[in-house]
Amino acid sequence: MLKKDRYKAFVEYFSTHNPDAKTELNYSNPFELLIAVILSAQCTDKRINQVTPALFQRYPTPESLAESSVDEVFSYIRSVSYPNNKAKHLVGMAKKLVSDFNGIVPEKVEDLVKLPGVGRKTANVISSVVYDKPAMAVDTHVFRVSNRLGLTTNAKTPLAVEKQLVKYLPEETIKIAHHWLILHGRYICLARKPKCEECPITHFCKYFEKTHKAKVINNNEE
Repeated sequence: MLKKDRYKAFVEYFSTHNPDAKTELNYSNPFELLIAVILSAQCTDKRINQVTPALFQRYPTPESLAESSVDEVFSYIRSVSYPNNKAKHLVGMAKKLVSDFNGIVPEKVEDLVKLPGVGRKTANVISSVVYDKPAMAVDTHVFRVSNRLGLTTNAKTPLAVEKQLVKYLPEETIKIAHHWLILHGRYICLARKPKCEECPITHFCKYFEKTHKAKVINNNEE
């Protein structure tokens, strides 16, 4: 299958079967989403959603978080992964947000990555989810699934994956395609044992093509 046909099949399937895909992180404004995405690195959305209600209540604004201490923030997020670093990042992020951006979460990726704890992936999430920009955030799910499906080839880094996806996806689908890939990776295309027997898109999956052919050959040899 040609790459353009694979992309076409990908967009057609998910546009039909998951047209309203969105983040599973709970938030009510850009500042809350920024906090949640920073916390979600190497941690489950479920865990983050358990932690953030009290955190959001205690720190409703960038100013309130900027005035807090790392130790106090840590007490709210101790159950997430890497709480020490994330507590430092959150306080630092809030201070910079107040000092450089008047407490307003910026929309440009190049501005967002200036904030402590905000890498390119987090910046792209904010840019696409909050500001509807055609930005592709590449986490471990997006990296794995796009390679397995054959949407990307020889992409060894998140940035390489991002560039290929942005190049070949229709611009209007980029922001939602991020969620399609994440959710498919989270529930079907698992890292260690993908659920190929349950997967509805094996007909255009490069990984399935390879593994299925190998099984057929092995069975025939037996």
